[in-house]
Amino acid sequence: MIGSLQTGVSGLQQFQEDLQVIGNNIANVNTVGYKSATMDFEDQLSQSLANGSDSSMQIGEGVTTSAIDSNFTQGTINSDAVTMHLAVSGAGFFLVKDTSSGLTYATRDGGFNLDANGYMINANGDRVQGLMGAATTTTDLQINNATAIAALNDTTPGATLDASSIKINTNGQITATLSDGTSGVIGQVVLQNFTNPQALIKQGGNLYSFNADAGPLATPGTPNTSGLGTIQSGALESSNVDLATEMSNLITAQRAFEANAKIITTSDEVLQDLVNLKR
Repeated sequence: MIGSLQTGVSGLQQFQEDLQVIGNNIANVNTVGYKSATMDFEDQLSQSLANGSDSSMQIGEGVTTSAIDSNFTQGTINSDAVTMHLAVSGAGFFLVKDTSSGLTYATRDGGFNLDANGYMINANGDRVQGLMGAATTTTDLQINNATAIAALNDTTPGATLDASSIKINTNGQITATLSDGTSGVIGQVVLQNFTNPQALIKQGGNLYSFNADAGPLATPGTPNTSGLGTIQSGALESSNVDLATEMSNLITAQRAFEANAKIITTSDEVLQDLVNLKR
């Protein structure tokens, strides 16, 4: 009976975690760029009831978690007409840098805007990474009057940049038009792909940190090249949580939790009967 108690406890622990995973998915059903997660189970080491190699004489000792995997399928892309809002259609992640720590993160949340200095930033103030002008090394994307004029080699006195003239195409190219009519590409949004996205580590704020285990490509690439997806300006990628599926999973996990709780109460009752026999 002690064995069945331990088995029931292991079931309670794992299905409690499963309920947490499902609950987190449901809570993030409207989170931009959120990727749902699923919990995988595996049986624990079995106890042999006989000597030798008779595999039929084994009793399992419960369940444990083998993995919690993220589902990186595409979420629905919804237009919102804000030019700086970007969505990736296909593979790839935006890169943003935390200026205080210097750390770079990956994200599918393209809810970007411009700060007072013209830097493209996310809601946390992290700066979007890309290429400026003819540079070949990624840096903070800055879109303001000075950088636009320098990139376009414009020498017209008093030429200015109207922020409403900024356009971002499907290849991530940022085009600006100055007040004198001069226009051209002043920057480039880049994407980072990973060979093993399951190794990405969630950091909150819709951000992922990454290391060698994730298998990032040597350098970020241009959208719509080398298997990377395209960029859609004026749109955001919604969460890929399927609410109907999650509700079904929730009911299944709840029933499994109740069944394991019943194992514990039943085992306890049998143990009580054994104690009473001694009396």
